[in-house]
Amino acid sequence: MIAARRIKPLDVLSVAWIVLLLLFAVVPMLWMLSTSLKGQFAALQQPPEWIPSHPTLQSYITLLSPTGEIGPVFLRYFLNSVIVSTATTALGVLIAVPAAYAFSRFQFPGRDILFFAVLVRNMFPVVVFLIPLFILMRTLHLVNTHASLILTYMTFGLPLSIWLLKGFYDNIPEELERAARIDGASRFKAFWLIIMPLSSPGIIATAIYAFIGAWNEYVYALTFLNSESLLTLPVGLQHFFTEFATNWPGLMAAAFIMSVPVVVMFMLLQRHFVRALTEGAIKA
Repeated sequence: MIAARRIKPLDVLSVAWIVLLLLFAVVPMLWMLSTSLKGQFAALQQPPEWIPSHPTLQSYITLLSPTGEIGPVFLRYFLNSVIVSTATTALGVLIAVPAAYAFSRFQFPGRDILFFAVLVRNMFPVVVFLIPLFILMRTLHLVNTHASLILTYMTFGLPLSIWLLKGFYDNIPEELERAARIDGASRFKAFWLIIMPLSSPGIIATAIYAFIGAWNEYVYALTFLNSESLLTLPVGLQHFFTEFATNWPGLMAAAFIMSVPVVVMFMLLQRHFVRALTEGAIKA
């Protein structure tokens, strides 16, 4: 008969800590979902109800209806966020991949200094660059355009993206490329056919990081955009729900809809994300 495994105090503490972190992450989401299913009066009643006695989807119907008064505005905010986040992700990956590959494979003067110089930007809070970047965008006539946000978000996401991908490329044996070169492939062809497929988890992790950063950003979107038709979701929700009166069910429904793309994307790609973080962090 197999002896029962003895439970150690450290195991109990670990499980308790994981449960605590899980509650810390899940409870606000559950409360947000619960409030979004209530009416305005039920959302303000005391004591509050965790499970609505009369749940309703009216807030979601109002927000997602393209023919109503609120729906078209909310859907435009949502589309703006999709455009900015997708463009930021695509351009960021397009630049980070060759940059990380160059730092990983090539030897050139000042390589280490340049690599750490790229990471220096992450030492400073994002808000420190707000005024200089606003002046730069105004000089380039990009204020009140999505291009100003795309360039800004891409700049903020590139340092960590390059660092993450470089660690991943460092763990891909160079012998694979040399074998392809011996068989007649050019360096670009060897990179495209061998390195790119092997580095797909790292690229996916970089894309997730860039997309989430652009999707949730508020300060620069508030500063660079002043046209109602160009606002992204974080700024649009503030203007829409808190300028005159707070519609708590509508605000919670909008916030829940805003979180859905990020949560779904992460759940679908979390296996690649975790693999990239672990493989990129361990030196072969």
